[in-house]
Amino acid sequence: MVQEQLAVQQIIEQHLAPFVKKIDEEALYAESYLRELGKQGYFRSAGKDRATLLLDEAKLVEQTAAVCMTTAFCLWCHLAALTYLRTTTNKTLQATYLPRLEQGEQLGATGLSNPMKFYTELEKLHLNAERVEGGYVVNGVLGAVSNLATDHVFGGIAQLPNDEEVMFLVDLTKHAVPLKEKVNFIGLNGSATYSCRFDNVFIADEYVISHQARAFVADIRPAFIIYQIPLGLGVIDAAITSIEKVKAKQNGCNQYLQTQACDLTDKREALQQQLATLTQGAPLKDICQTRLHTVYATLEATQASMLHNGSAGYVAGSKPSRLLRESYFFANLTPTVRHLEKIIQNQ
Repeated sequence: MVQEQLAVQQIIEQHLAPFVKKIDEEALYAESYLRELGKQGYFRSAGKDRATLLLDEAKLVEQTAAVCMTTAFCLWCHLAALTYLRTTTNKTLQATYLPRLEQGEQLGATGLSNPMKFYTELEKLHLNAERVEGGYVVNGVLGAVSNLATDHVFGGIAQLPNDEEVMFLVDLTKHAVPLKEKVNFIGLNGSATYSCRFDNVFIADEYVISHQARAFVADIRPAFIIYQIPLGLGVIDAAITSIEKVKAKQNGCNQYLQTQACDLTDKREALQQQLATLTQGAPLKDICQTRLHTVYATLEATQASMLHNGSAGYVAGSKPSRLLRESYFFANLTPTVRHLEKIIQNQ
């Protein structure tokens, strides 16, 4: 594991770290970094049990988020798409696309922000489908799908007239789905986020991930959320480093602040241990609880970083201000804080 992390760090230093400022300020999409991870075998699932795979890929997300959470979020999107393909019973679809995504030849997005909310009665489904010979015709608009480009794939779920839902894979090299870029966020603009419009798009049966989307989502939701937890852990890592760098500032006056690096380190290590336990198998409530605790710890860490850095953190383009914006994105990533609270209280 240590050797793997060192090797990943080398990829980060070459393909990601030099571009973080452009990613944050100019909406650069770090596609080459994601492809390089695949090329070097970091998405390969063969020979790994579920727990090992989840933990290895979670560490990959944390390492990435410690340098750039925008790109770590894109990585999470790709891992979600991989989870769809690893779980589907459509063996033809799996055989066609899983090797491509695991090798980084093609990248994937989630497309399930709206359906995840639909299944907890927060929203209506934004896509509708009609059964036709050989597949489905899909209409509607997904407002925001991240980690997208014109040669990527993503998952979608559409409502059928019989009140059931179908889940499918969209390949943007084969399906005509117009994209409209969204870059009006206070952060995460390098996440390659687009709205996607479906106008009578034909999805052949060969692209169906599951004809029982509700049950399929229940199967993948644990991994979907587990892979998000290290997004926060990586930002906490970065905040701790930021705090330690300025501990001597103004004759060591930062020692009087209520939250210190050691406090955040203790919380991070406890959350890392919880994450490792969750990968062995756990109820959804426990997974959501850890995800929620990670959100609050991340918000605390980035606020502490701002306080420790003082006015330097308030300068546009500063690392502490980027971490703060990243933490608020993490809090509002589906499932959001209020979404998590609802899931936990209803379990």
